[in-house]
Amino acid sequence: MKRALITGISGQDGSYLAELLLEKGYEVHGMIRRSSCFNRQRIDHIKPLTLHYGDMSDSSSINSVLEKIRPDEIYNLAAQSHVQVSFETPEYTADVDGLGTLRLLDAMRKVNVNARFYQASTSELFGKVRETPQSETTPFYPRSPYAVAKLYAYWIVVNYREAYDFYTSNGILFNHESPRRGENFVTRKITLDAVAIGKQKKECLYIGNLDAKRDWGYAPDYVRAMWMMLQQDKPDDFVVATGETHTVREFIERAFDCLDMSIWWEGEGLSEVGLTRRNFGGKWETVVRVDPRFFRPTEVELLLGDTTKIRQRLNWKPEVKFEKLVELMVRADWDREDV
Repeated sequence: MKRALITGISGQDGSYLAELLLEKGYEVHGMIRRSSCFNRQRIDHIKPLTLHYGDMSDSSSINSVLEKIRPDEIYNLAAQSHVQVSFETPEYTADVDGLGTLRLLDAMRKVNVNARFYQASTSELFGKVRETPQSETTPFYPRSPYAVAKLYAYWIVVNYREAYDFYTSNGILFNHESPRRGENFVTRKITLDAVAIGKQKKECLYIGNLDAKRDWGYAPDYVRAMWMMLQQDKPDDFVVATGETHTVREFIERAFDCLDMSIWWEGEGLSEVGLTRRNFGGKWETVVRVDPRFFRPTEVELLLGDTTKIRQRLNWKPEVKFEKLVELMVRADWDREDV
């Protein structure tokens, strides 16, 4: 039986990956931080699962976990992964996302753990994009402390592969969502607020850049790609994406469409608003407003992945399309009693 360690197991991707690996017969271990309150709602239902305390900012705890488990595969998903938050906590983000990856790799070397290693990289590396679509050979131009920290992690993974002959692979994942997405991320903010408006518990969704374009996929499809990367004979780096791009505006439109509340746009710039009416012939309500508080200091306008390599090499492709993804998220939030 293969043994896998997942850092960041309590997050969206970690929970889906744990389920996938258990289905495939793995013994699954997760590393979580000690804290004064538990944050395990995404993994409470997953069994059997063995959790260990460790911290990406503490080498000794990482070494201890690796020595105890001695995994066959390691999936490093732990990160401060919110772009806006990284502008507010740049040092912490750099420590966990950048140096944390180094600590984990060096723990493998020191403890002599011969594991296959997956690094959760990100399309935010492309930032101010140099070409469209973005592939594995597109030059990086990170535009946030988060992306810069992830850039260090990406290259230290490559370095350990070349310097120590480690089996290390980067998955350059474009945006991927699900009902388990954190509520502080824009897609989940949209679906939660749309549902609250639909239930007449909230009046308006406040949003930043309506025209930012993203390549949005479904998280369970993407964790399947993570696993497939580590089953290859040789390590390599892969873009994981859908190859389609949609604006934040389109995401909002689709979310409200799922609630039979079509959006009509009026105005321009900061004065633009989204209007809807609940019944044919009813009054128009303003349910979307632009709020400059949600603009990034340096915006990433367009991300679109070129999936040629992963389709040809791994025969991977996404199964859930954009429209279905948004519907899944809206329906899950509608079914919540607290929204």
